[in-house]
Amino acid sequence: MDYNALTGMEQTRLTMKRSKTSKGWMKEHVNDEFVQRATREGMRSRAAYKLMEIDDHDHLIHPGQTLIDLGAAPGGWSEVAAKRLAGRGRVIAVDLLEMNPLNGVDFIQGDFSDPDTLERINALIHGLADLVISDMAPNISGISLSDQARAMALAELALEFAQNRLKPDGSFLVKVFQGSGFEEFYRMLRNTFMQVHTRKPRASRDRSSELYLLGRHLKLDRPIPEAPR
Repeated sequence: MDYNALTGMEQTRLTMKRSKTSKGWMKEHVNDEFVQRATREGMRSRAAYKLMEIDDHDHLIHPGQTLIDLGAAPGGWSEVAAKRLAGRGRVIAVDLLEMNPLNGVDFIQGDFSDPDTLERINALIHGLADLVISDMAPNISGISLSDQARAMALAELALEFAQNRLKPDGSFLVKVFQGSGFEEFYRMLRNTFMQVHTRKPRASRDRSSELYLLGRHLKLDRPIPEAPR
């Protein structure tokens, strides 16, 4: 949608619609069970409860692991991971945005697909990772087809990263959105991992098309990458 191409009346209507939607979202957000819980418990974001529920069910995080959190800011997932590793293991958080320090978390500011950032990650993991997690989503433009395409592109980048940095028995958890490109991405996961599961934690709002896909155990009929040096 080209905002500048709209008539004055159309622009006014669109602005009013967005304002109404924004106010409705803010009201829902403030009253949200998990937002209130995060405030009470001092968590960085409500997203933390999504990872908690998935991990409670699938037992992904274990002391001694190396875990990489892509698109980590503000740190909700890294915070959960560090607590569950209990000081035994390593959490590497990566994001383009700044993130306030967290105990037990090594933060790298940069694009995880950039060679310089990858070198910094490799220097910390000392081999291959046990778990790669990604709760990334693009900045929403309001143009659904464009937003969906960018969301799936991020998921594909995260999958490529995981393929090259996971141990053979490692796991990959990624946020996706149902819509264009979802089925193709799901097939990519099935071609990469022996097991693929779909998760919709309670903290993920019912009206949202957001889902989490979990891949476990790289397929043995595909080349297993060597540990990055």
